[in-house]
Amino acid sequence: MTTTLDRLLDGHVVLRQGKDGYRAGMDAGLLAAALDAGEGETLAEFGCGAGAALMCAAWRLKGASFVGVERDPEAAKLAAENAASNGMGARVRTQNADIMQLGTSLKVDQVFFNPPFFDDPNALRAPKDEKRAAWLTGDVPFADWVRCAARALKAKGKLTLIHRADRLADILTALDRSFGSVVIKPIHPRSGEPAKRVIVQATIGGKAPLVLLAPLILHEGERHSPEAEAILRGQAVLAMG
Repeated sequence: MTTTLDRLLDGHVVLRQGKDGYRAGMDAGLLAAALDAGEGETLAEFGCGAGAALMCAAWRLKGASFVGVERDPEAAKLAAENAASNGMGARVRTQNADIMQLGTSLKVDQVFFNPPFFDDPNALRAPKDEKRAAWLTGDVPFADWVRCAARALKAKGKLTLIHRADRLADILTALDRSFGSVVIKPIHPRSGEPAKRVIVQATIGGKAPLVLLAPLILHEGERHSPEAEAILRGQAVLAMG
């Protein structure tokens, strides 16, 4: 596999990832910025790929430990190498596994993921083979991602995810069985434009009312907004409450 080295969080994280496969974008940085964890907590990322969100989260939350679950062996290997090369090998481990096969073997305080975005392969032009698994849910429907997260979480554990804004109804339906205390952060490309992404956080067995937060606006003109710039450089968090 041909790889490239990319710098995230203003160079604090160096990520080796496939040149032609799915490549981490802004979503990974936003997802990592939305996480918060207490000292000694363990967080798992489902479908971690080469580890972009995983490494960014580990850099931000230095008192926590992490597990990256990835079914593609080459991507899982890259994630392990990235953890080691960024000096995070003692706190970040990877597991080459399908989330559907985890059963109850994994128990963590939090789960986070950036799931495949498109359920219908006929609804868009298919991407290159290397990207296909990251764009299409294939044999793992979105609701199963949520069920697997619920199974992996300890009591009162949290799930945090980023997804397309037009899938919000499906997200809330999937969460309804096991999760509550839902918090939603809309992500808008520009002021006055519809949200394209949402970050959703929910708690196992939570009872608090749903909270819709003020949106994050990504761009002002052709540049990142000051808030988005600070988040993507690792200088600010994306507060979920």
